[in-house]
This record gives sequence, structure tokens and C-alpha cells, in this order.
Amino acid sequence: MVSCIKSSTVHIGRILALTFFAIFIVNPAIAEEEEKQTLLIEKWLLLGKFEVMPPAFSLQKNIEGEVFKNTNLLDYNYIHFDQLSPEEDKEVKWKAGTYKWETIKTAKSGFAFPGKNNNKDKNELAYLATYINADQWSKVTLEVSSPQMFEVYIDGKKIKTKKSIEDAEGSPGDVEVDLKLKRGKHLLMIKTLKTKNNSADWMVKANLKINDGVPEKAVSVGISPTKTFNIEHLLNGEFINNVSISPDGRLVLLNFSEVTPPDGDKKSWSEVRNLETGKLFHSFRGSKMHNIKWLPIGSALSLETSNGDKGSSVWVYDFKEMIQKKILKNINDFGSFTWSPDGAFIIYTISEDPDDKSDNLKRYEGMPDRWPWWRSRSFLYKMDVFSGATERLTYGHVSTNLHDISPDGTKILFSQSLPNFTERPFSKQFLMEMDLLTYVVDTLWEKNFSGQCQYAPDGEHLLVTGSPALFGKTGINVTGNVIPNDYDTQAYIFDPDTDDVDPITFNFNPSINSASWSKYDDNTIYFLAGDKTYRRIFSYDLNTRYFSEIKTGIDVVNSFSLAKSLPIAVFTGSGISTPKYAAAINLSDGEITTICNPRWQTYNNVEFGETEEWVFTNKNGVDIDGRIYYPPNFDKKKKYPLIVYYYGGTSPTERSFGGRYPKNLFASQGYVVYNLQPSGATGYGQDFSAAHVNNWGITVTDEIIDGTKQFLDAHDFINADKIGCIGASYGGFLTMLLQTRTNIFAAAISHAGISSISSYWGEGYWGYLYSSVASANSFPWNNKKLYIDQSALFNADKINTPLLLLHGSDDTNVPPGESIQLYTALKLLDKPVEYIEIKGQNHQILDYKKRIEWQNTIFAWFDKWLKDQPDWWNEMYPDRNL
Repeated sequence: MVSCIKSSTVHIGRILALTFFAIFIVNPAIAEEEEKQTLLIEKWLLLGKFEVMPPAFSLQKNIEGEVFKNTNLLDYNYIHFDQLSPEEDKEVKWKAGTYKWETIKTAKSGFAFPGKNNNKDKNELAYLATYINADQWSKVTLEVSSPQMFEVYIDGKKIKTKKSIEDAEGSPGDVEVDLKLKRGKHLLMIKTLKTKNNSADWMVKANLKINDGVPEKAVSVGISPTKTFNIEHLLNGEFINNVSISPDGRLVLLNFSEVTPPDGDKKSWSEVRNLETGKLFHSFRGSKMHNIKWLPIGSALSLETSNGDKGSSVWVYDFKEMIQKKILKNINDFGSFTWSPDGAFIIYTISEDPDDKSDNLKRYEGMPDRWPWWRSRSFLYKMDVFSGATERLTYGHVSTNLHDISPDGTKILFSQSLPNFTERPFSKQFLMEMDLLTYVVDTLWEKNFSGQCQYAPDGEHLLVTGSPALFGKTGINVTGNVIPNDYDTQAYIFDPDTDDVDPITFNFNPSINSASWSKYDDNTIYFLAGDKTYRRIFSYDLNTRYFSEIKTGIDVVNSFSLAKSLPIAVFTGSGISTPKYAAAINLSDGEITTICNPRWQTYNNVEFGETEEWVFTNKNGVDIDGRIYYPPNFDKKKKYPLIVYYYGGTSPTERSFGGRYPKNLFASQGYVVYNLQPSGATGYGQDFSAAHVNNWGITVTDEIIDGTKQFLDAHDFINADKIGCIGASYGGFLTMLLQTRTNIFAAAISHAGISSISSYWGEGYWGYLYSSVASANSFPWNNKKLYIDQSALFNADKINTPLLLLHGSDDTNVPPGESIQLYTALKLLDKPVEYIEIKGQNHQILDYKKRIEWQNTIFAWFDKWLKDQPDWWNEMYPDRNL
């Protein structure tokens, strides 16, 4: 409940320092009088009262020469903030008691009374809470009055303390603090303390004064904890990363991480749980162990420990015998290890670095030599578990990469890759098989395209995944004389003795992410595959040659693991509005059991908007998939700004939760979000993905423009004058190119975009390699139309849309010069453009604090141009007259 009046108070000047917290405390150095709308808080959630007592020996002086005072009782956090979570009737445990949050109303005076002042011989503590909801970025002034001591918190951050106590005859003391509220709901909590022998009433009053310029009703208060999705929900808390199952199917290994504000401190750990009961079996929390994996038999784990200059060691934890054993000791430059199928030995890698004689000058040995790690070489070793004996298996100047160990443990598959600059894709793979008894090596193939291989259960055939062109035309299924998309991964069964190849996914549209040949059923192969915007588990029956979807109940499966002795798999996954969790599935009857869902508590009171599919037909008669994300409390009678999101760089924008460009988060800011899946993406069949090759945005930009126009025609709740677009990497390239081809957007954002295809091709770490697919057999000297005409830099004079360019200063994938040169062009052309460089970040913004600043920058830019709300942007990036 809120009452509104007018009052006169100070206006706080603008802070120049860029900050990122949900709430900001303003320096009141500059002030001017202005009218403000005032909201009186008339309803609170109350927890308490609790009796609090001074500690023992409180009359003794401490090391500072001071005795304990009653005011010190306010300093201690009696209940951790995370445990409070104010909600009506929610229980909170303290000492031996259980307390509930209850609703109280203020008196006519505006004061709330946490308790009667009739216990004059006790010190008592209480918490008052309410929620401030901001529909837009807003400046407000919070005023709190009480004759008692109190602390004020916003979203768990203490912002003000009052330690004075007024007597019953005097006026209540008050404090003021100026706040800046991001859009969303913010928890206001007051911890209030009444000390004994205090005659003043125990009462608290609070109100909000809203700065002039903030629309009426843009800020409100209430006691409902239901809130919209925000960046803190996305980044903070406990996460499940992946899960694997023991070969016998009894235990599961879960890998967790936890991120805590305000600095984004991250902890990672692993746990072993009983799959049937869910009970914790063993925890590696706080240990320095990593690379934890199951042995191939039973329920034992192996793991790696590192000890600085002494190298790495490998341990075995046998949960059946309850023993641990170090099997490999103090190996320097240790890489990774793989168990033999019977657990008798491991194959491990050691890296070697050349002794470069000069740090000042470097002769490049080819384009890959730009990669800092390229000169490091990796070689294979074998360690016998029973005897502890070790052997070196490979030597030379070319790295050897292990693929698999044969079922009988007598052979290994490994490969070497060498640059091959004479033909696409500019490297050559040599696949070899070694006899572990004789060290005799047999070369199975020499191919331009690389494949990933594993043995079939019979040890005679290989399961291979790779490009449609891996085996020449055998795996290519495109119409006409077009080049297939090499990122559209296929699966094959290869016979090394006869060179026969069975392209088992030839008529299977989903693109393969990973493959596992079942150890429980030799006639079944399981695939994790991108199926349009879904990622699903499929089984392939070698007898019927049919693929069947495994119904997991989730949109995007991130990873899965198969038991060997039972028909059970475990997996992690997420959905459009479903955070990532771990589950198990019985592959015989399809029964699914949730193993853990650590995100449920974070999102317990978070309200998401609705989502729905929206498909349009392009000019060639091809259906283009899309999704709509509606803001919470969507009202189709209102007009909304629209954000159009895309990638277009051949990987589909999946239906997963979160990510670096979380569409739910954009929607929570009051936007309708249209996410379309243009031509060229994998998971739709080879014809669809081949549209990416030698196109570089022409088809895709036309589809984005056409799709956006059709979307407007079909949805009259969109304000056609307030449409924004955003993309990153290849999507950033599309953002730049789009503005040269249309004026339908009122604002655009490009993160790590490519403005000149030729400079990216030559300068990006993987520019020429990515281009070997995206512009196959096309180069700046033989296809100037593609490299120049389809680059935004050479068409910069056509750009009129306000464009925000974002780039990590250390981006090695798409160098920051791609944004800098377009920024230079647009500034010289006097076009509306801003360039924000994120210091110390590569292609992705991974630093916790910088990620929040970067995300807020995106919101502020769209608010400025799509909502006519420039205050947030101006606060973050004020004119400095430099």
C-alpha cells in the first residue's frame, strides 16, 4: 500500500564513476531544489522480535581499550541475509526457536511498531522488509526515521546505519540515502534494535522520494517477493556443471560450482551420490583434485592432483574397498589420461616446449604459429597399474592425439595433424593404429578433413564423426553442385581393413555433437545431436538402421553418460525457462528421475514471461524458425519495443537457459524479443546448413529484414518505430551489415562484430580456418564481391541507425580492430555510434564485474533508443568534455 504526496527536497548530481551494482549510493556534493513524488511505505513484513545479549566479559576493555556497548549489538549479523528471504508466513530458524515473517501495517503517523516497549530489561532485535519495484532505471531518495538504532539494507548490501537513540520526549532521528535503482524488484530491509532501559517507542517509518522526471507509478512498493529475472539470478548461486555415472550404474559423479557476489568469487567441487537413494556418498569439496573420472569397471574413481614444480599425480579411490592409492607420481608437464577398457593401464600425455632462443624476434612457421600454444607438442605414454611401469609410446616433432583404446587393450588409435596450406581446410590428418606389444604403427588414413574416432565393440570397425566431406562424396547429401557445410557433423562406421564407409547419418538431419557406442547393448549407438534449436539424445539401432529420440523432457541436453552394466544414462540439460539440472533415465522404460536441481531456490519467486514459436516463410519458400519471448505480465493491448536477436554463424541459437545473451533477461526489461534462426544453421539438414557457405550474410540479412517485417505485420502490439537488433561474433557482423541494408531498426548492438571480412580472415586467430568453411575456396583476390561488397566497412556511408560497438580489448578470435575501424568510419561520417572496449577481455566477457557492466551497457543503450529513457546511459557514460 502506498500513499502519494509532494515534498520539496534536494536533487542529487550525477556521479561520473561507472558502477555496476543493482543499487548505487550517490555522493550528495551537488544539490538543487526540485519537486519529488513521495511514497509512504504503509505495509511491512516483520520478523522477530529476538532477544539479543552482550557477550561474556563485555565490561572488560578490548585491545582498542573499549568496553562493549549496547550499540555494538547492532553490528552483528545474527541471521545470515540469505536465510531471511522475506515472504509472508515463511519460517526462519534462530537459536532453538522458529519465527515467521508476518504482515503489519503502519499507524496513521506512518510508523510501524515492531514490538511494544514493555520489556525494558531486554535488548530486542527485529527485521522489517518490503520490496521496491522499479519499472525503469530511477533515482530515489530513501528516508528512514526511528528513535531506535537501525541498519538499512538494499538487496543485501548495507547502505546506512543509525546508532543514535532519542529519548521519548525528542523527535525520532532520521537518515537519508540517495539510490539508483535498476529496473526490477529490490529488497529493502531494516534491522532495528531496541536496547534495554530505553523509554522511547520502538517504531520505524520509511518513505521514498522519487526524482522529478521519473513517471508516476514507475516506482512502487509491496510485500510480494515475486520478481522478474535479473543478472544476479543468472550469475550467482550454485550450479550443476556435468554428471557421469559409474560403470555399474550405482553411483553418480556430480561437478558443481558456486559464484558469490560482490566479486564473483567461484568455488568448484565434486560429489559422489548414490543414484537410487540420492544420498551423499563422498564429497571432494575443498580439495585440490581435478580431472575426476570413473574407472571403466566397478565404482572406483581416478583423479589428478597438482603440486607445482613437483608435477602432477594420479590417484585411484576405490569406494567398494574404501581405499585410495597413488598410481602415477609427480609427472611434470602432465596433460590428460585415459583408462584401458579393463582398467589395467592408462595412456597419458606429456607436453614438450621448444627452447626459443630469442624473445625479441620470432620467425613464424605458418599461420598457426600465431597461437601461443602451437609450438608445444604432446606425446603419448603408457603406465601399467599393477607394476607401475611406464613406457613412452610416441616421439618426434608432431603432436600425437589419442582417440581410443581397443576393447581388448592391445591397440590404440591416435592421430597427427599437419598444416596443409595448398587446399581447404588447410590441414591434413593422419589416423594411425599402434600395436601396444610391438609398437608397430599402421596408417589408416590421410585426409584433409579431420575425424574423431572410437572402436566398435568388435574392435574391427570404427565409429567416426566429422565433416560431410570427410570421406569424399560418401557423406554429402546436398542438392545441386554446392559445397556442404563442414560444421554439420556426420557419423560413419568405417572398416579399416576394406576402407568401406557406412554414412549412417546421411538422411538424418540433426547435427552430431557426440557419440557413444553402448557397452550394455552392442547393437545400439547413442548420439547427442542438435535437432534444429533442440539438442537431444538419439539411439541408433544397427539392425533396423533407425534413429529414435530418447525422451528426456528437456529442450537442450548438455551432456550425457551411459552405465555399462545397466540400461541407465544420466544427463544435464536446460530449457527456455528451465535452468540447468541433472537427471537419470532408464533406457528400457523411459522413467526419468531428477538427481539434483540446485537452481530451484534461486528462481523460486522469479516470474518469467510466456514464450511461443513463430515461423515465417522466406522468399525461397523455406520456413524460418523463430521464438518469441514475452515480458512478464504481457498485455497485448499495449505497445512494446522489440529486440531482434540472431547469430547466423552456422550454429543454431538453442532453446537453452541463460547464456551470454539470455533472451528471458531482455524480456524481463520490458521488451518483446524475437529470436529467429536464419538459413545456414546446422541441425536442419545439409541443404539448409550449406546455405552458410560462400554467403557471408546476404541471405541471412534479407531473412532478418523480411522476418522482422512479417513479425510486425502479424503482431500489432509492437511499436514499429522502436525496434532494436543485437548479435555477437558472426551475429555482430550481421548487425553491422544489416544497418547498411535497412533503416527499420531504431538501435543496434554489435559485440565482437566483423566489419571487414578480409581483415578478419587475415588477422583473427581462426579467421582463415573459419573462412575455409564460410567462404570455401573464396579469397580476397578471387572474390572481391564477397570480401568487399559484403563488408560493412566498405558500406559505412549507408549506416544511419544508432550503433553500439562492444569489443574485448584482448579478443584474439575477432580482433578489436574490426570494431575500431567501423567506429572510425562512422565518426568521420558523423553517424550516431558509440564504441565501448572491455579491458582485459577476450571474445567472451567472462570477468564477473565486467560482465555485469557489459550487460548493463546493453540494457542502457536499448533503454535510451527504444524507450526514450537516456538516464541510465547518461549515468554510465556521461559527457566528460575531453
